[in-house]
Parts: sequence; C-alpha cells; structure tokens
Amino acid sequence: MKIRCSALGKVMTNSRTKGTLSETCKTYIKELVLENTYGIKKEFWSRYTDKGTRVEKESIQMANDILGWGLTFGEINGEQLSHENEFLTGHTDICTDHLLADIKSSWNAGTFPFFDEKVDKNYMWQLMGYMFLTGHDKGSLTYCLVNTPEDMVQDEIRREHWKSNSFWNGDEDPEIIEYVRSQHNFDHMPKEMRVKNYIIERDENLITAIKERIEECREYYKLLITKIN
Repeated sequence: MKIRCSALGKVMTNSRTKGTLSETCKTYIKELVLENTYGIKKEFWSRYTDKGTRVEKESIQMANDILGWGLTFGEINGEQLSHENEFLTGHTDICTDHLLADIKSSWNAGTFPFFDEKVDKNYMWQLMGYMFLTGHDKGSLTYCLVNTPEDMVQDEIRREHWKSNSFWNGDEDPEIIEYVRSQHNFDHMPKEMRVKNYIIERDENLITAIKERIEECREYYKLLITKIN
C-alpha cells in the first residue's frame, strides 16, 4: 500500500488521541482499501480543479517568464512525470535536474495569496513528498493567476443570473456580466503580481515522519482488509 503525495496532507494530520491515526487519515485509508480491492474510486471534480487543469500550461509559461526558470518548450508543454518509491506515488508538474515545482492556478483573485506568507500545510506535505520521491533539496510551490477560459466565464455568468433570480428568463444583466468578468480576467494586472512563489526546503525529519506514518497506515489498511474479507 502506497500513498499519493496529493493525499499526504490528510495522512499527516494528527489525532487528538496520542498514538492513533486521525479520523481524516482513517477515512482516506478506507477509501484506498475500497479502491484497491474493488475498484471503487472516489472521484473529485469541481470547476476550480477544471480550470487548474485547463490553464496549467499557461500558468507554467507565466511562472517561467516571471521567475526565470529557464524551462524549454518541451518542459513547459510536456506531460506530468510519474514517480514512485517504497512509500509514495506522485505526478509532478515540473521536475528537471535543477527545478522541482508544483503549480496552483487560482480560481480568481479572491483565492490568490497576494499577501499570504504562510504556506498551506497540505501543499507543503505534497511538495515534501515530491522531494522524497525525486531527491530534490528544495521545491517551489507556485500560485498563478491567469484568465479563466471563456466558456467557463459564460457558465459563471449564467450561474450568477440564476443566483440573483431563480426565475431568470435568459435576459442578461450588464452589471452581472461586468461583475463576473472582473472576477475572471486579469489582463489589467502586471504579470509580476500574478505569480506567487514559495520555496520549501527538504526536511529529513519530516520525510522520516512520512515514512513512519505510512507504516502506521499500512497496519490500519491490513486491519480493514481483514474485516472486508
């Protein structure tokens, strides 16, 4: 049993009772048992993740331009790289000899960390997992604020109309259109403002903690397998 790096934030949460797994961690392991045993996979999709997938290459290009990463065309437009070791699996957005980076494309200006200096713990654990997998000494957690694709903007315009009038007849309100577009178009802002980069250093103590927690998870996993069999 191996853990996805994207799920490390759940796995590494601490229980209020010392010596036991947290309920968040247990819930994830239960999902993993059902997925690995019966192919029952919990799907997660939202318009936020959809945007992230669709604009990922644009975000990487903007980060490359602003941060001077020196990535080639192939590195920017290539597929995510798959990694695996004894404990973890993961797919990195950018992984070269000189750079490990995870790209987060913000939904709108309200979700972009303009002034936040504290790194999201879930993303910290995810990137620490990537460093464990790849051997990198540091990684970049990089937020980018790029325009939302037009068809998604149109969906948001309709959603706002329905929110303001449950009996909406299809006539569009110019004020609603202007409001929605202001939330999803950022061409008027300097690109330097639309890239926020956090450098996370490799921490061997945290990597050891990951290994130990996964061993604990494996014991719980075995217990669950026994129960369903």
